[in-house]
Amino acid sequence: MTTPFGGPARTAPGLPQLPTPPTGWPIGSYATYEEAQRAVDHLADSDFPVRDVTIVGVDLMLVERVIGRLTWGRVLASGAASGAWLGLFVGLLLSLFSTASPGSFWPILVGLASGAVFGMVFAAVGYRASAGRRDFQSASQMVAGRYDVLCEPRNAEKARELLARLAMSPPPAGH
Repeated sequence: MTTPFGGPARTAPGLPQLPTPPTGWPIGSYATYEEAQRAVDHLADSDFPVRDVTIVGVDLMLVERVIGRLTWGRVLASGAASGAWLGLFVGLLLSLFSTASPGSFWPILVGLASGAVFGMVFAAVGYRASAGRRDFQSASQMVAGRYDVLCEPRNAEKARELLARLAMSPPPAGH
């Protein structure tokens, strides 16, 4: 089974295997994930059965933060670095099965150098093919407009009482 993003599914025992809308009654709504996490942590610290709790991100959006301008130097350096990692791995495998003298670093060095060269070439070809349509680096992150905390009905009232006490307490130091 895979996730909607193509990776392997990692679910806890007893959780649904297919994407399923969350269930439960709302016990709190927070502007940031950190606040929702703090609420659930407070429930856990109060010996509440947090297995009944779900944090739901509502109004999802993809935020792409521009990190910097993409230049030929950055493209080639990045390609060389990623190629060098792959080359290092191949070189290490070759050194394990090499008939060269024990302790020889030549297979590793050859793998590292050739990986860096091939990485640079492939990065240059890809960047050239983009024809300047994307001359910046960025990092993407999925965020929500708000985070609702839901709880199974059997414990929702107790959870609301505990979170009401949390709301009346002063925030932790440093916030």
